[in-house]
Amino acid sequence: MTDLAALSFEDAMRELESVVARLEQGEASLDESIALYERGAALRAHCEARLKAAQERVDKITLSQSGEPTGTTPAEGL
Repeated sequence: MTDLAALSFEDAMRELESVVARLEQGEASLDESIALYERGAALRAHCEARLKAAQERVDKITLSQSGEPTGTTPAEGL
């Protein structure tokens, strides 16, 4: 399994979709199902964190009077 921190949002979503598909098939053993569920929960949290970070970056974009992007303002805590 790939380290979560190394996964892009898109790669994490693809892996999460794969985990969900495997769980929906119902062919995994109980232990494998638990491991898949744990991985899926971790992937979901990773995707949510990536989305939140992206939203914070978008929220920090500054616009000129004409509505053109002029730069960004530093996000708190970064």
